[in-house]
Amino acid sequence: MMPDRRQNNRMLLQPHPLLWTAIENTRMIRFAYHGKDRIAEPHDHGILKGSVQLLSWQVAGRSSRPLPNWLLTKVNEITGLALLDQTFPGGRPTATGKHIKWDVLFIRVKPAKSRLHVVPKRKPD
Repeated sequence: MMPDRRQNNRMLLQPHPLLWTAIENTRMIRFAYHGKDRIAEPHDHGILKGSVQLLSWQVAGRSSRPLPNWLLTKVNEITGLALLDQTFPGGRPTATGKHIKWDVLFIRVKPAKSRLHVVPKRKPD
């Protein structure tokens, strides 16, 4: 009996374990994509337009655009993926305040802790 193609396709559309670990632990990653070495903060991992993808904030490496910048990558086109020891604070605000509308969102990085400092009021002299 032939395996159901749809079932095989669903099996391929699974989260990447190393990306899951990186996002869950706010760890930087290194990888190559379209022939360019990149270092990035992984933010969202899910299915978009029928393929498993990663949204990351690229901070170093090579890019055709100025860095730092957002990078949406197809996971099956990533090579040499490595988890780095360096961590990052967490989610970043977007220019529009909106997120990608994923078909399926596997995991999203937790928001960065607020960097706001509360200054106590001075007592009047």
